[in-house]
Amino acid sequence: MRHGKKINHLGRTASHRAAMLSNMASSLIIHKRIVTTVAKAKALRVYVEPIITRSKEATIHNYRTVFSYLQDKVAVTELFTVVGGKVSHRPGGYTRILKTGNRAGDNAEMAMIELVDFNEFFQGFNEDKKKSTTRRSRRGGSATTKSAAPKAEVVEAVAVAPVVEDAVVEEVVAEEVVAETVVEAAPAVEEVSAEESVAEETASEETPEAPAAEEGSEEETKYFRILFWRSCWIGCSYSSLWFYNYIRCIYNWITSWYYSILCL
Repeated sequence: MRHGKKINHLGRTASHRAAMLSNMASSLIIHKRIVTTVAKAKALRVYVEPIITRSKEATIHNYRTVFSYLQDKVAVTELFTVVGGKVSHRPGGYTRILKTGNRAGDNAEMAMIELVDFNEFFQGFNEDKKKSTTRRSRRGGSATTKSAAPKAEVVEAVAVAPVVEDAVVEEVVAEEVVAETVVEAAPAVEEVSAEESVAEETASEETPEAPAAEEGSEEETKYFRILFWRSCWIGCSYSSLWFYNYIRCIYNWITSWYYSILCL
């Protein structure tokens, strides 16, 4: 009888069984799923899940403990880099066993064991199921909050409606006032333009036209006067120089004065 014998020896010695489970665990970590018999899959689940739990904390102690079981550097690296981060949110139950039927040769029960978080089909199905299901509470607090929300929206809509109507009325009144001011300003502008045109006509009539000859004579006299005083200033400036320059200054002054008398 097998009373109290919970370990399935799988018909192998302890060393053979440990080596087999170690190789199967390495294959499961690297390939994420393997096909084996149901008895071996159940024994592998008990063997590999404590190892996966240690991969959540990447410490030297955990590295050495896991390597003592797996004896494979590639599997250990994959476990701590990929699998550990993927299952960090899961508090256990990292593997799933799916029965595939009986083997053709010896009619043994076959199963596929895989890592739960690496099956995209079942993972997407579970997420959709979680979204569709709703959690109900006994006290009904959520129902009260849901019923209160529409009431608040209705009250806000009723409060906003008069404000919008007032704003529209104010805009219409403002437009009418602007139109009236434009209409009143138009005659005033016309009156101002008429007054300006009349003032221009009267100014043109009052100003007499001077003869062209007188304007020409006045301009010539102004020019010669400016020339006379300029020559005087030049003569005075040269008076402090040598005698030659003094004589030349007197000559220039006399000539300029003479020409100015002739012009006048």
